[in-house]
Amino acid sequence: MNRSTALQQPGELDRPASPSGYSTKDVAALLGLSAEQVRSYVRAGFLSPVQGPRGEYYFSFQDLILLRTAKGLLAARVPRRRVRLALQNLREQLPGDRPLTGVRISAQGHHVVVRDGRAVWNPESGQAVFDFELSELAREASTLPLRTPETAPGGEPEGAEDWFERGSELEEISPEEAMAAYRRALETAPGLTDAHVNLGRLLHERGETAEAERHYRLALAARPEDETAAFNLGVALQDLGRLSEAAEAYEKALEIDPELADAHYNLSGLYERLGQPEAAFRHLRTYRTLIQG
Repeated sequence: MNRSTALQQPGELDRPASPSGYSTKDVAALLGLSAEQVRSYVRAGFLSPVQGPRGEYYFSFQDLILLRTAKGLLAARVPRRRVRLALQNLREQLPGDRPLTGVRISAQGHHVVVRDGRAVWNPESGQAVFDFELSELAREASTLPLRTPETAPGGEPEGAEDWFERGSELEEISPEEAMAAYRRALETAPGLTDAHVNLGRLLHERGETAEAERHYRLALAARPEDETAAFNLGVALQDLGRLSEAAEAYEKALEIDPELADAHYNLSGLYERLGQPEAAFRHLRTYRTLIQG
């Protein structure tokens, strides 16, 4: 590819470079995740992609490695605390001075194993059930376009998923605009679970708890196996003082994901207040076991 040199204008040295990388939507499609799952991994601290001026994420190839590893660990039901530790170590240990395409990440017993030529090391993680070469991931990533704020798709969103995408990108910088985008998504697709969950959470954070409850219930009606909607419903009901209903919602979340540590913790406090000390102790003990990994 030819390169050219442009005349430098006054002040250009101080102008930050535009971020570039793979978009959330492209990365989700490549890795077999939903866009919301990708963003949830970012919120969980598994990786820290750069952000554009409107809060949109731009993922690097190393971010793809961390995302695929996170997906494998979570599928193996490794506790999130240990996943975060494994990814932190992996991020620090991946060779940064040469191409990563010769690296292979796999499982060995209860550890993630990274092989780079003759070097082998084990970032602490937990039981894992995946095995992939970074050269394979690089080949797949090569089909994705690298985007910048200038090249990212613009204009008015066309459908529910596009409005949802915009809402997710606006949450950090403009919650009001994000809520408006989620509402537009729901006008087109009233059963879009993730939009109900995210809109409910933003309403909840504003103190509109009753309206948040409504959206959490709509999310569960559309996708009964959504543990986030069930857990958030429990928090909303607890904040509304409806403790027995809150306990039912938390128990529903645990039916979906028995290792949801925060649900066990909240239930321990609820059952203590409801005069059920044995149940309170059982959930507190499970919570402590989960967070200790």
